[in-house]
Amino acid sequence: MSSDNMVLSAAGLLGGIELPEFTILNIISWGCSAAMIFGGVVPFIPQYRDIQRSGNADGFSPFVCLTLLIANILRIMFWFGKHYELPLLAQSIIMLFAMMALVHLCVNVRRKTEIIVAKQHKFTDFDWDYFWMWTDFHSYIEFIFAFIALFGLITYLFLYNMYVVETIGFLAVFAEAMLGAPQFYRNFTNKSTQGMSKKMVGFWTMGDIFKTGYFIVREAPPQFWICGMLQVSIDISIFLQVYIYRNLSTKSKL
Repeated sequence: MSSDNMVLSAAGLLGGIELPEFTILNIISWGCSAAMIFGGVVPFIPQYRDIQRSGNADGFSPFVCLTLLIANILRIMFWFGKHYELPLLAQSIIMLFAMMALVHLCVNVRRKTEIIVAKQHKFTDFDWDYFWMWTDFHSYIEFIFAFIALFGLITYLFLYNMYVVETIGFLAVFAEAMLGAPQFYRNFTNKSTQGMSKKMVGFWTMGDIFKTGYFIVREAPPQFWICGMLQVSIDISIFLQVYIYRNLSTKSKL
């Protein structure tokens, strides 16, 4: 085959492929999608580094990880019943691995800081008093697999029942909207925000505002942006705790 024919053949093949247009709007859209995929993990990087550096995880509520794990597992299940944008699905998958990495760090840090070895608590003990406070990482993995199996079965059995699918979707976004609730409660109980990464909450707030706007602009299902607004409200409440408890700690030193 001559070189001219090869060029024509290649041109013919490329002619059958629709290449994306590199317009400003498309670039902005791709940037927003990338931000949605990876932006959810970014707020937890400062908290992860703070725990790793200080060797202390007492100021961070592990139930934050539980909340996000449940929310993203349910969101993945929701996708099978009602397809939504792939960036949101990719975000959920990445978040699962990120939260398990944070749980693994917290478990190791708490084990290292034990002066006297405490009684071991495992998921298979089925002791509600120590739920999500197990002393070995395998218990957290066992719980996650059990949760996936349960809701995977429910999703499979009721895949074409829109009432069940929409309920799973609502539970997913509502659980994510309550992300800051465990941290808010921990701060309220301790009357302190010491050990909590302020950068993490700051990233939460910026990310949740961006995410809620993204849901509205992209016309995501209503439960997405309604719960997004609830999530922003909780973030702001945690910032108010930072201000209030800072004043209380200052008075206690006087």
